[in-house]
Amino acid sequence: MCGSTAHPPPFAFILRTVGDSLGAWLDLLDGLDEVERCVSTAWVAGQAVGIPEDERNEALRRALVVRAVGGSPQREVSLDEDAVARLADELDSAARREALLLALETLRDEGADTPAASAAIDALSADDGFAWRCYAAALLAAELGL
Repeated sequence: MCGSTAHPPPFAFILRTVGDSLGAWLDLLDGLDEVERCVSTAWVAGQAVGIPEDERNEALRRALVVRAVGGSPQREVSLDEDAVARLADELDSAARREALLLALETLRDEGADTPAASAAIDALSADDGFAWRCYAAALLAAELGL
């Protein structure tokens, strides 16, 4: 994706991960703490980020090895842990970050405008590095079934 040629992803595509239920996802956000809201929001928006399945799976496998070295793989995922940082670095590109930021704005434009969702979108949009780490944490948590 290049600057002026990037287009926001279709909202229906983003909503696949929340079961086509924006309301249910927004209700869920209200019960989460700030970091969990950001990770959840990054996960939903991240569904529009084009990462080939093979590349994502290989990066996740390496992140799981790093995570296992640090203790139980089933422990809570943290934004500060090595596995998240390495996964984020491995999958990072300017185009992917741009796609994530565009998807965040699409969420806002299409109705994710509750105070909890708006705060998460604002925090993620203000710092693309933070947004990308949140997305990596979400990928790792999803892989672990957490």
